[in-house]
Amino acid sequence: MSDIIQLLPDSVANQIAAGEVIQRPASVVKELVENALDAGASNIHVLITDAGKTSIQVIDDGKGMSETDARLSFERHATSKIRQASDLFALTTMGFRGEALASIAAVAQVEMKTRRPEDELGTHISIAGSKIENQEAIACSPGTNFTISNLFFNIPARRKFLKANSTELSNIIAEFERIALVHPEVSFTLHSNDTELFNLPASALRQRIIAIFGKKLNQQLLNVDVNTSLVKLSGYIAKPETARKKGAHQYFFVNGRFMKHPYFHRAVMDAYEKLIPTGEQVSYFLYFEIDPANIDVNIHPMKTEIKFENEQAIWQIVAAAVKESLGKFNAIPTIDFDTEDRPDIPMFSTDFPVEPPKPSFDTGFDPFKAASPVRSFTSNESVSTGNSVGSAMNRSSSSSASEGHNYSRSSAMTDWEDLYSGVEKSSKLNNFGFEEAPQDDFETDESIIEIAPQEEVMVATFYGENQFLEKSGLHLQLKGRFILTSVKSGLMLIDQHRAHVRVLFDRYMAQITERQGVSQGVLFPDILQVIPSQVPVLESIMDDLNGVGFELSNLGGGSYAINGVPSELEGVNAPDLITRMLHAAIEKGGQVRQEVQQQVALTMAKASAIVYGQVLTNDEMLNLVDDLFSCTSPNYTPDGKIVLATIKEEEIEKLFK
Repeated sequence: MSDIIQLLPDSVANQIAAGEVIQRPASVVKELVENALDAGASNIHVLITDAGKTSIQVIDDGKGMSETDARLSFERHATSKIRQASDLFALTTMGFRGEALASIAAVAQVEMKTRRPEDELGTHISIAGSKIENQEAIACSPGTNFTISNLFFNIPARRKFLKANSTELSNIIAEFERIALVHPEVSFTLHSNDTELFNLPASALRQRIIAIFGKKLNQQLLNVDVNTSLVKLSGYIAKPETARKKGAHQYFFVNGRFMKHPYFHRAVMDAYEKLIPTGEQVSYFLYFEIDPANIDVNIHPMKTEIKFENEQAIWQIVAAAVKESLGKFNAIPTIDFDTEDRPDIPMFSTDFPVEPPKPSFDTGFDPFKAASPVRSFTSNESVSTGNSVGSAMNRSSSSSASEGHNYSRSSAMTDWEDLYSGVEKSSKLNNFGFEEAPQDDFETDESIIEIAPQEEVMVATFYGENQFLEKSGLHLQLKGRFILTSVKSGLMLIDQHRAHVRVLFDRYMAQITERQGVSQGVLFPDILQVIPSQVPVLESIMDDLNGVGFELSNLGGGSYAINGVPSELEGVNAPDLITRMLHAAIEKGGQVRQEVQQQVALTMAKASAIVYGQVLTNDEMLNLVDDLFSCTSPNYTPDGKIVLATIKEEEIEKLFK
């Protein structure tokens, strides 16, 4: 039997390795920019075409490579940073495994131009699918210029699974931001389809953060600076009042390398406990400096996960450092007793004895003593709530008080019956002011009380029984939240806010898909400011925003003027609403256009739906219920929450057994 195990060809092995290292265009940008940083570049330019699917170009002014090094750089496991196994535990560079260029060359067409400053001529190499097509001497600037074209051209299945251009560009921007945040001393630029997204000159760390995420963040940052024998921690955290559910900027960096670490994230959030609402997040930019021997960065192909030797101790340091910064900058609410208008609290002294207060009271007070005859109330004068007894007692007390509290026990014992002489008929009335009827008779005696128009709805709703409610179409509102209505099977409760969300969602979805949204112009346009990484996502959902009624004009620099809003959104904060829709689209990734449309419609529906506590007229409740049951799915909101519930008649009858 012949042997069946064979060595893979280098081209196949490189493609397998590329599956781990190069997952999308953002991976190419990350590897090339990190190589430029390792080469000592002070200026790095990234140029993207079609979100990296067509071409990615990275230009740096680093130390470049010789002709031999340029050729060897595309071989697997060829690196200048590792000489022996012990070097893995003393890494101070970004790349080290020598797989990046080999993996990129295996799945794309690569062109490299490089020259060292001391050389007169540089080297030009062209590779496609791990095969060298050309190598020659060339005149070029010092540094290295990589151009990656037609990514995954030889692996159609991988290229087919790439996301939309807006999604891939967002991933590229995310990788670019992570690298730019940790190297503020390096100048960066990023262009997408000849449009400049970032131009970041060399600056201090705080200025770099503001340049990336906007000037608004400048007033929100608190400094963190702790130096221990185990780790040095520095950076910035945001104030508690800036917490929000989505869109927080959260970054950990270890020895200049971006890191994801849920355990340390929990340490930061624990420091904000009881300072921010549950479920909300705050921004932070924290930089760890630690001995490379105490960490292991070689546990993940993307090198975004790092293993620490003393995680628990570092957790405590992180939590303590964040709490210290919050307290140092008065971010935690405190009581200050050093102000000038503090209350004057005298000190206790035995020289001035404290006398307890002496209560005074009228020993002759008798509530049953009536100095003047109490007017009796007949049944025709009774009010619907049965408060006539209490009102009569109050009037009796007031008149007695005006005559000097001249009460006697004997008169109280003889006059008390006069107080209740007019309420004999009222005692037969229920809480709604109507005379109790027999069990099977729900008709009220019109001679007892004249029903006011607004009270007639209550009477009909309460005493009409289910059949009467179903015929009249009257509804009852409970606690400003629920609508009660009768159905054949029992009593139905409808959440008014969720019901309106369901109705508005279907309406907005129809407007988006049919482009029938009605826009209402505004006299003074609001300004929407977005960071560069959000610009492509906003542009990708711009058609959906226009379809529902928003009118935005690009002012440049990430600023947009909101010239029109949907006619149904009167009084709504339009910039905040669009920002929430933008964050929702970023989370969804814009993978499917319909999902983005649904997110836009749902966000608008929640923002413009009636709120809890809003009092509705019977006509408004009737229209809302009719609109709800005309929806395709009236039982649930678009995000899966229950809209209505029914209490069956059998369950109600059990309550009275």
